Amino acid sequence: MSVQKIALVTGGSRGLGRNMALKLAEKGSDVVITYHQNVDKATKVTSEIQALGRKAHALQLDTGDTSGFAAFFQNLRSYLLKEYGNAHIDHLINNAGTGAYSTFEETVEDVFDAMVNIHLKGVYFFTQKALTFLNDGGSVVNISSGLARFAFPGYSAYGTVKGGVETMTRYMAKELGGRQINVNTVAPGAIETDFGGGQVRDNADLNAQIASLTTLGRVGLPDDIGGVVAFLCSEEAHWITGQRIEVSGGMLL
Repeated sequence: MSVQKIALVTGGSRGLGRNMALKLAEKGSDVVITYHQNVDKATKVTSEIQALGRKAHALQLDTGDTSGFAAFFQNLRSYLLKEYGNAHIDHLINNAGTGAYSTFEETVEDVFDAMVNIHLKGVYFFTQKALTFLNDGGSVVNISSGLARFAFPGYSAYGTVKGGVETMTRYMAKELGGRQINVNTVAPGAIETDFGGGQVRDNADLNAQIASLTTLGRVGLPDDIGGVVAFLCSEEAHWITGQRIEVSGGMLL
């Protein structure tokens, strides 16, 4: 008898995280998502997952505030014990985040600190606390960005911390390999979502400019990302670990 797989997706109430959660559900995983503020959007996503025949639950989380992690995992434990009889998950997708746009010269410390706390420090210590929940043989997927490889003015803080995520992924993969846990990075290119105020989606000139920089001639869509994340959480992908997989349509090759 197979054991039901459970995925935890941070920032799963909208954008790429929502798509990842749905794709994981389509592949048979039950899903726990986190949301920062918008409980209504989170509830809608859990309903969509349940419509696919999978269990779903939403928990509030601020990935930039490590002081809240203990309470989060207590809530997660309570839910898992009630629903499944044990407090274990199989897949962790560190997706939650926000952008920042300012030139290197104009970036202030508060903005830089927020990027570090949300994308790097938060992911590091959140994953550390999640290890007691994560089954041996499980998967971790950290979300980076194409901006860690190519540079556009205005994204130095964001790109810098995403570069840190990619280094962190390799160390996680090395140290968790003994538990047969594979750890990989997915680095999306420019995607049509509400991220960063929805500029890529809503600004036609910017959309066309970015499309012209991709080998495949268009801007990315959420469906281009979620399936890759779900694949990396599958048995077929378990021999892949410590890798950075860019999903950008061949941007700036």
